[in-house]
Amino acid sequence: MPAPTPQNPSQQPPGARQEHDALGSLDVPAQALHGIHTARALDNFPLLGRPVHPALARAFGAVKLAALRTNRALGWFPDAAQADAMERACRELLDGTLADTVVVDALQGGAGTSTNMNVNEVLANRALQLLGRPLGSYGQVSPLDHVNLHQSTNDTFPTALRVAAIWGLRELERKVLGLQEAFQDQEKALGHVVKVARTEGQDAVLTTLGRTMGAFAEALNRDRWRLAKSEERLRVVNLGGTAIGTGLAAPTEFIFRVVEELREVTGLGLARAENLVEATQNLDVLVEVSGLLKALAASLIKICADLRLLSSGPDAGLGELTLPPRQAGSSIMPGKVNPVIPEAVTQAALMAIAHDQALTAAAAMGSLELNAFMPLVAHCLLESLDLLARGCDILRRHCVAGLGADEARCRAQVENGTAAATALLPLVGYRRAGELAAEARRTGKGLKDVAVASGLVTAEQFDQLTSPEAVNRLGWRQMPT
Repeated sequence: MPAPTPQNPSQQPPGARQEHDALGSLDVPAQALHGIHTARALDNFPLLGRPVHPALARAFGAVKLAALRTNRALGWFPDAAQADAMERACRELLDGTLADTVVVDALQGGAGTSTNMNVNEVLANRALQLLGRPLGSYGQVSPLDHVNLHQSTNDTFPTALRVAAIWGLRELERKVLGLQEAFQDQEKALGHVVKVARTEGQDAVLTTLGRTMGAFAEALNRDRWRLAKSEERLRVVNLGGTAIGTGLAAPTEFIFRVVEELREVTGLGLARAENLVEATQNLDVLVEVSGLLKALAASLIKICADLRLLSSGPDAGLGELTLPPRQAGSSIMPGKVNPVIPEAVTQAALMAIAHDQALTAAAAMGSLELNAFMPLVAHCLLESLDLLARGCDILRRHCVAGLGADEARCRAQVENGTAAATALLPLVGYRRAGELAAEARRTGKGLKDVAVASGLVTAEQFDQLTSPEAVNRLGWRQMPT
């Protein structure tokens, strides 16, 4: 198919400039910082309807700044004004000022080439603005010959993704810590509330609400530790490997210096992969990190399910916990208040699990020297980091910080149910404790009343055996005669 015939400039729509590439010519909005490659991508990939993650755009600013500084130090940019303008443009992308100019769809063909070219064009045109030159006058500052010098999409995109993911991991770790500490606060506040513990949906033994909160906190502590360790996996980057990891078209000095420069720009402990070819081909490290996010998602789903169940009712359910009321729960049932925060966080966690499945499949579909599905991997990983961080934050602020207990209900269930029978084992033994539980069920009386009436247990002994101190104690002590 022949290339399109260039348009006559006099026939351009108002407010447009004409740019050229290997496929021909195309009109670009006159004031847009992006160029023809971005314009084609916008037309080709109307898929998700959302641009690439802003953290990825910012991370690209760091990568391009590191490459620019390295090339400048090696003498490739003798024009100080040109280099200064490019460096300022990179800094603006890094600090978020230009993040909204990276407009290509998050899902795109080409292993991320459209994102890289969008960034290259924006940085070139912003540098031209700073130099007082017309947008699109790429003879002065070129997206490819200058901004992308000694780079490829195949090493810049994966490196930017890892930088963005480390930023996201650190933010997520802070949010998980906040949620963990909120549960630890509740562990202390509710440590005196004895309640019925349940296994397989059935009354089992006694515990305290404090221990329930403590178990949530410990699970989150383990998730936080995993997140902290996973950052180590992301610090190894393939920047300098260019197309397939061989460093094709890049000077050796550039390859050995650019990651050091990126470390300086970001403040992150980044290191160049020992085998750049392997690091360009494989995404198993990102699968591993996503799997750890999935583990956190599973913890959150379990915690939220327990919060919903323990607060169910308030009259016909368990009703042991009270959640902060956040909004009216029904358009037809007066007074109904739903556990909307745990429900919302559960949905965020489920979406993170779905992202993990898509990311895993995309990583597995890499072919030979490259994975063409990097954009999907980036979208899933960064979106999961955001979803889980926001989920932990709203769960802490809007739910856990305001948890309460219906202490009277918890105590009534302890005294009137049969779960306290296990607490009597040290005093009466398994057989007699079972007989007392059966008698309580048969007569409809509370276990405490049945036990005291039997003469086997005094009221004081029952209260001691079912006290918070006894329930929280590891094992049991011999009862005084």
